[in-house]
Amino acid sequence: MVEYRIDRRSGVATYVQIVQQTKQALRLGLLEPGDKLPTAREVVEATAINPNTVLKAYRELEREGLVEPRPGAGTFVRRSLSHPEAAADSPLRTALAAWMSRAREAGLEREDITALIAAAVDESFSNSGPRPGPSREDTA
Repeated sequence: MVEYRIDRRSGVATYVQIVQQTKQALRLGLLEPGDKLPTAREVVEATAINPNTVLKAYRELEREGLVEPRPGAGTFVRRSLSHPEAAADSPLRTALAAWMSRAREAGLEREDITALIAAAVDESFSNSGPRPGPSREDTA
């Protein structure tokens, strides 16, 4: 089950943080179709946020087709965002972990690494046409 961590100093709306963290869990395969999200009450107890904030986040996830409420049962994952290449044991993830270790050994802090990765991602997606390899439609 996902455990939400709310950063009140981030400047990001609380409901957006819940949406982002849920999508992250879906991308990494931590949540899969059929899994139940924590109830609004459980999230409120763990994070001390307003229940309406949790419900707003869950409605946004529902609007995007990622979760579905089941009256009396809870909110369940409808579809995944994960890719096998992002799994914890994938070669890409292993290579990234090794790169992160080298970056930390070189003295880079979390913010430095985050900025470097964000710049590389932006550069990669702005300078290239279609992604190499099969599209999602080809693999679906």
